[in-house]
Amino acid sequence: MPRRVLTLAGIAVLATACAGDSPTQSVTPTPTTPVTTPTTNTDAITVASANAPQAAMVGVPFRYDASKGGAVFTDPRKTGLTYTVTFAGASNGLSATGCEIGGTPVAPGLQSVTVTARDTTGRTASQQFTVVVFSADLTAPTLPVSSFAYSDARVPLPRHFTQNAAGGGGSPVGADNTPATNAITDAGATLGRVLFYDRRLSLNDGVSCASCHQQAFAFSDTAVLSTGFQGGRTGRHSMGLANARFYNGGRFFWDERAASLEAQVLQPIQDVTEMGLTLEQLQTKLSLTAYYPALFEAAFGSREITTDRVARALSQYVRALTSTDSKFDRAFGANGVPNFEGTFTAQELLGQQLYSGRAGCARCHGTNAHISDGVHNTGLDASITDAGAGNGRFKAPSLRNVEVRAPYMHDGRFRTLEQVVDFYDRGVQNNPGLDPRLRTPGGQPLRLNLSLQERDALVAFMKTFTDRTFLSDPRLASPFR
Repeated sequence: MPRRVLTLAGIAVLATACAGDSPTQSVTPTPTTPVTTPTTNTDAITVASANAPQAAMVGVPFRYDASKGGAVFTDPRKTGLTYTVTFAGASNGLSATGCEIGGTPVAPGLQSVTVTARDTTGRTASQQFTVVVFSADLTAPTLPVSSFAYSDARVPLPRHFTQNAAGGGGSPVGADNTPATNAITDAGATLGRVLFYDRRLSLNDGVSCASCHQQAFAFSDTAVLSTGFQGGRTGRHSMGLANARFYNGGRFFWDERAASLEAQVLQPIQDVTEMGLTLEQLQTKLSLTAYYPALFEAAFGSREITTDRVARALSQYVRALTSTDSKFDRAFGANGVPNFEGTFTAQELLGQQLYSGRAGCARCHGTNAHISDGVHNTGLDASITDAGAGNGRFKAPSLRNVEVRAPYMHDGRFRTLEQVVDFYDRGVQNNPGLDPRLRTPGGQPLRLNLSLQERDALVAFMKTFTDRTFLSDPRLASPFR
């Protein structure tokens, strides 16, 4: 019977009849381990040519011969085989007659299928494979003919990020957590950008990384808790990703449970609330998506799709999210020497003086990238309600674009920057793990006793960290229309 290969929204979909025609995939599939009936007989049925994962689409008729025209199993006794196909859980609009699977899938997801062969003497063997049902509204990415620039060679960091200069907050380059084995490349970050925005990275094609990390909000979320693929809520507020590249500890999440960015980017994909895929399922879905093999080849030299490569590409893209064109940055000349007096208003200058001086903000949010120096207990509550990284300590993201990143803190408790400043001015609680920098010499929580004018000045200075170029940069935006 004839074969048809359809390409729909970047998905390679194979349609075939049930009579003797062996289908082939247009991409390299994820190997499926055969499950065979244990036997010591040399004439037992065995798996000779396992079914690869198959792609289907919601609302599109699907047909597949699970025996591959008799090629899946051996038949040593030549008695003829009969086939049974079963589905794990609900069949999602699919059904089977003998070796033939058919129907119109009704929902996106992964359907586990088992095909069993039986000869006339009762001997059997089984093999499992997956039918991946993709959402009908998915599209393929639109990428420029000539790659956007991401590498340091093509997008060099400004001098005030790479060299210390008098009058600034210091260079953040010494806090760069980029491993030597995963430097940012144009092709790697391009692949990472596609992965970051692709809803195929969730179990039901419902959310992407960008669903909780939105460019317009400095790659954070305006919701206190973000919504996962099935409508569940995340445990903490979505952390902003700008300048994530610069952090000495190199650990990620509010509680630093990931030892590196490469480890961090895979965890939300596997989280049962956030995206819901296993790494094996992730690899299967990407392998069945037509545009990924070429992107992996461009980034890593071959079409092989592995979760390690997914982690490396996503990390390259996240490290490319450097914010360097705010009003604060424009105060620095080409030689890296700042002219704040000629750039800032009087109110912003007062805020800068307070930030670096009496208010003490720069003690924890340092360098010209305004990055955290570690995890801290900032006395949010009188008793520790969330242990974080231990003893109520939390990592803080860079303060770049903090103006557009409300709500604030790991639990999103503050809705405005004014509330944040008011808290540090007079609201720090005396819990047992409070950072010593927020205590008086007598051990009590520090009170800044700022005037309203001074509090407003601090907010005005932090708004100079807003980088409108970063918030609308097409290099960082979704490639899916």
